[in-house]
Amino acid sequence: MSQIIGAILCIFSVLFVEAGAAENLQLGAGDIVKIAVYGNPDLGLETRVSEAGKISFPLIGEVSVAGMSTYNAEQKISNLLESGGFLRKAQVNLIVSLMQSQQVSVLGQVNRPGRYPIEGKRTLIDLLAAAGGVNVDGADSVNLIRRRNGVSSKQSIDVNAMMLNGDMRDNVDLLNNDVLYVERASRFYIYGEVQRPGTFRLERNMTVLQALAVGGGVGARGTERNIKIKRRDVLGTLQVLIAKHDDVLQIDDVLYVQEGLF
Repeated sequence: MSQIIGAILCIFSVLFVEAGAAENLQLGAGDIVKIAVYGNPDLGLETRVSEAGKISFPLIGEVSVAGMSTYNAEQKISNLLESGGFLRKAQVNLIVSLMQSQQVSVLGQVNRPGRYPIEGKRTLIDLLAAAGGVNVDGADSVNLIRRRNGVSSKQSIDVNAMMLNGDMRDNVDLLNNDVLYVERASRFYIYGEVQRPGTFRLERNMTVLQALAVGGGVGARGTERNIKIKRRDVLGTLQVLIAKHDDVLQIDDVLYVQEGLF
């Protein structure tokens, strides 16, 4: 199922870079901005916002822009040019060419893990799309980890259900320094007299019969009678259960197919 999610999110990733909500960008330290003044090419420049949240601009010197939207920064520079008597009517255009102050980390089982900028309003789906979607080993759920007022929280969001049901209430807006972490999908193990013994992805409500099919079916020397499930309980005690075809497997179950007696 994660393959489907990954494909859908890759489609969304094409849309991720489109311009939008530019006026809502909040500037911060490390951002690189390109500024132009209409009719005055000599005043144009590209500069980085300093750690103090300031830029240095011709004629007016240092200007504090940290925490301001691009629109408000444009207006501030324009007003300073006019109030200083440098220009009668200043038309300033400010574009963020590299956003580094507002970023979200996308980690774990995604195709392109890393830190991604929040350019305006960005949701959980937007950032997963930017990271190339969930890879084939990823779980259906995503952990959202954030810290607010000194307190850390963790929320598990079922992206698979969100996409299948079309219920986007959990497609939350992300904020600076949020972390998205996609865990490895749950696994089960199958060995003994099967065609393909090994470790496999545990799908939701997977039965013993479905697990046998994933393992290629019972081998020529095997028998479907007395198939065993080795499972650890909540205390870590190993249990050995006789499996029925419609039994539902649990995380880390070990399915053992015995050799038949001929």
